[in-house]
Amino acid sequence: MSRRHILTLVITGWAMTSLAQSVVSPSRRYDAFFLEAICERAKGNNDAAFDLLRRCVEIDSTKSEAYYYIAQYYGALKQREKAIACIEKAAALEPANTTYQETLANTYINMRQYDKAAMVLERLYDKHHDRDDVLGILIELYEEQHDYEAAIKTLTKLETMEGKSERLSYAKSNFYTQLGDKKAAIAEMKTLADQYPNDQNYRGLYANTLFVNGQKKKALEIYNDILRIEPDNRNALMALLSYEKTEGNPDQVDALTERVLLCKNITSQDRVLLMRQEIGQSEQDGGDSTRVLNLFRRILEQPQMDADVAILCATYMNLKKMPNDTISGVLEQVLRVAPDNAAARLQLVSYAWQANDMSRIITLCQDARQYNPDEMAFYYYQGIAYYKQEKLDDALNAFQNGIGVINQQSDPDIVSDFYAVMGDILHQKGLEKEAYAAYDSCLQWKDDNYGCLNNYAYYLSERNQQLDKAEQMSYRTIKAEPKNATFLDTYAWILFKQERYAEAKIYIDQTLQCDSDTSAVLLEHAGDIYYHVGDRAQALSYWQQALARASEAPQNGTEDRKQILTRKIKLKKYLKE
Repeated sequence: MSRRHILTLVITGWAMTSLAQSVVSPSRRYDAFFLEAICERAKGNNDAAFDLLRRCVEIDSTKSEAYYYIAQYYGALKQREKAIACIEKAAALEPANTTYQETLANTYINMRQYDKAAMVLERLYDKHHDRDDVLGILIELYEEQHDYEAAIKTLTKLETMEGKSERLSYAKSNFYTQLGDKKAAIAEMKTLADQYPNDQNYRGLYANTLFVNGQKKKALEIYNDILRIEPDNRNALMALLSYEKTEGNPDQVDALTERVLLCKNITSQDRVLLMRQEIGQSEQDGGDSTRVLNLFRRILEQPQMDADVAILCATYMNLKKMPNDTISGVLEQVLRVAPDNAAARLQLVSYAWQANDMSRIITLCQDARQYNPDEMAFYYYQGIAYYKQEKLDDALNAFQNGIGVINQQSDPDIVSDFYAVMGDILHQKGLEKEAYAAYDSCLQWKDDNYGCLNNYAYYLSERNQQLDKAEQMSYRTIKAEPKNATFLDTYAWILFKQERYAEAKIYIDQTLQCDSDTSAVLLEHAGDIYYHVGDRAQALSYWQQALARASEAPQNGTEDRKQILTRKIKLKKYLKE
């Protein structure tokens, strides 16, 4: 085949392809582009999808779905006007599509164009008379626009679907009141009350409407009749109390308040609200707590469904600085109703701590571990209480269990103290390696825990271990608290261990000046230091004072110390241990 013939065939093939493309219908081209756009959208390729959808609109502007999706992209791009135009176009092209109509209505609502939203939803309801949710939104829109007549008409449609109810009748009555149509407002609630003549709550709502619309005398007659039939009717009692507070005399108000507070049908929230009002009035009148406390007592004598009133009572007692044992009784009542109330239990722990009642603290914390297993404070206080009772194993167990609930949100001060006390316990048990690990953990949570720094440094010095580290830790404590005799003594003793005797003497002298009740250990340290600076007479005096003090206040290991002191005094020389 000649080259010319080949060229002719190529040209002919190209012409046939172009002709084929030109006869493809716009509808098919639209479908192809739209399908590809949806695929790109599903892959997350939103730029490509957006371009393809806009191409769809260019091909056929009568198809709604492309406008619907383009509106979402314009919305994401914050191009609100273009987004609205697209969703309006989609809704106009396909008015029967509920998704488009709802999206358009929501768009108008978000823009606070409530009148336009209402028009869209009214059209939607005309096509779907089973859509009670649409009617609910319409009511809210009309209320927002203060179009109470339209709201009432919509409520009537909803009543046709659901039947008459307290909710709908009360709403219609309120709208009539807003319109100033008192007669219609009252009639609406009367119809409901007449429909259910044996339901006193509906009668109460009718009375409320009478009251709001100026017919107070008739409303009060109904309230009193309701209470004749149901003496504990909550709504009638609350309504009467509200009336008496504005128009009654103080004695009637007080009497009715007590009746309401002691009514079995009153909610805990009602009681708390009323008692807060009583407290506020009492404080305004001078702060006499007699009536308030009497009301609390009478309420709490009744069975309680929750702890709200008792908690308020305890708070008020704290405000009035009442004795701890009196407040404790109320807090105990809180725990009987709500044993998982950690705040009430912690306050009881605080009172027991102030009373030095370690056994009580242990019991409270043990119970708390059942109801508040993740509350770290209870493990801490239980461990401290055992520690004060010298029950080292029980204390260590409590602390170790508490460490299990530590997390990143835990209070660093408490966590630090956890490890500090654990270190002290482990040291007393002779587990030096474990004790030092606990101290290191303590300082990771709070590097300025001065009690831990002092003890850690002292125990290292006692074993002549890491004296430079011990000196650095101890120095931090005396910089923070330069008049703390314990910290000064530790620092002086570490300097002594480092054979820096002249410096040690400076700090032991400061220690003696700051310590009003000098211990046998401190006096012995002073004697040892003075001996090494050459003042042996003063050293002997301090050793003698230390021996006398050890005899007056014996402690664990005292006998061993007394024997060593006795030898120092007898030989008049320092004895290296």
